[in-house]
This record gives sequence, C-alpha cells and structure tokens, in this order.
Amino acid sequence: MLDFSDRQAVVTGGTGALGRAVVGRLVEAGARVHVPVYTAEELDGFPYRDHDSVVVHEGLDLADEADAARLFGATTSLYASVHIAGGFAMGPIVSTGLDVWDHLMRMNATTCFLSCREAAKVMGTREGRIVNVSARPALIPTPQMAAYAASKAAVAALTLSLAEELADSSIWVNAIVPSIIDTDANRAAMPDADHAAWPKPEEIAETVAFLASPQNEVTRGALVPVYGKS
Repeated sequence: MLDFSDRQAVVTGGTGALGRAVVGRLVEAGARVHVPVYTAEELDGFPYRDHDSVVVHEGLDLADEADAARLFGATTSLYASVHIAGGFAMGPIVSTGLDVWDHLMRMNATTCFLSCREAAKVMGTREGRIVNVSARPALIPTPQMAAYAASKAAVAALTLSLAEELADSSIWVNAIVPSIIDTDANRAAMPDADHAAWPKPEEIAETVAFLASPQNEVTRGALVPVYGKS
C-alpha cells in the first residue's frame, strides 16, 4: 500500500486529465499536493480545487525561472515532484515553424528542467522522488512529430542524467513514457480509433504514484512505458 502520510508533493499539469488522476491518487495515499496553474480557467471542473489536502498556486508560468522558484519555495519537506505540464503539436517538418519548435521546447523541456532543478534544490540531501513525463515518439520514430519528439526526448535525457546526478542524495528520478492516453480530447481528435486499447489516466496514475512513493525503494533512471495495448 502506498503511503504518503506527512509528505508533500508537487504535481505540475495537475488540472489536466492525467494530472487530476495523479493528484487524486496521491491525496488518497495521504499526500499534501501543490498544484500550479497558469490561468484560473484551468480550475474549471478541477475536483480538488477546494480539497483540504490540495494547495492551488495561481498565476504561475513554469517556463519562467522566478515563477518556478516561487512554487517550489512554497513547499516544505517536499518529497515527490511529478512533472506532467506540457504541450503537443504535430505536422510535417517542412511546415513546422520555429514558433512551434520554441513553444514545444518551452512547454515540455523548459518546464521540466526548471521544475526538476527547483525540486532538487528544495529536497537537498533528503530522500525524494521526481517523476517526469516523456512520450513514445521520443523513443520510437513517429512521422510528423519531429519537434514534439525532440522536446520529449530532452525530457528523457534530462531524466537519465539527473537519475545519476542525484542518486547519492537518495532522490530517485524516473519518467513515464505514454503513448495515447484515453482522454476526452484524444477521443474527439481520433473518433475512429480503438479507444479501448488506450490506457486510462487512472491506470497510468498508479504507475506514477508508485514511482513517486517511498515504496519505490530501488527504481531510478527508468523510462517506463505506459502504453497499454496501444
């Protein structure tokens, strides 16, 4: 049984489909969870906005150094930091503008880097867990996803490097690697796909929660596929 009693966690992207599932699982296991949001609209329909064990931090841009530092500075005794915040775009390389490249790098790679850095600062030499989110196109070549794959490959490389750098502090760093997650948005975008094959956010949240937990005693430097049947 996962036990986060008396432990604090950060979940970036916590108001999204996967984020909500992760926040719920950590709260269920006893964690006090900090959730940053950029705009108040992100809280629409967020079931944990008024939960006693959830602290919402509004108006934060996690690609901004000062905002990232402010978020993590508001935590005490941080144990787990889960970095789900990110973005997606696809298209042929010949029509992919530099603005798209920069946006994906900022949303995926930069937010992850700053969140990892600030989490490591707060954790210091105490035991802790960091879980990032890469993506299958970063590991398996996928047409028309060059910019997205590159930004998520940066997350994977960052994860592997930090897993070695922070090991002596007993801070385990891992990443999950999703394929297509069964969300309302993905179903709307791909109405004819085999939705039953897609992993559910709640299923993936179980893997995330374990990697972020004290019960994960030895796993670090892993890029964990969470593909389901997809």
